[in-house]
Amino acid sequence: MHELMSALADPTRLGALRLLWDGRERCVCELMETLGVTQSRMSRHLGVLKAVGLVIDRRDAQWVRYRRNPIIAAPVVAVVDAVVMAMPGARKEIA
Repeated sequence: MHELMSALADPTRLGALRLLWDGRERCVCELMETLGVTQSRMSRHLGVLKAVGLVIDRRDAQWVRYRRNPIIAAPVVAVVDAVVMAMPGARKEIA
């Protein structure tokens, strides 16, 4: 759990996770442009998210595409859902 919390502690990783959390696949270049970071920085942050099992990747010619890992333990999903929903700009459901 410590590794998960460390992965969630960085604003760039949180931004990438928020974009990927809907399950859609995104190219590193799209994440770089949206978050305003360099390729090396984005790759490093995605490596951290991949290492803790939150995202998976797929090579597509010269591009690497990332998406939410579909196989994540329910308690971890609950933690990440709460963090993503608490981020500024997150769409909040109205009860």
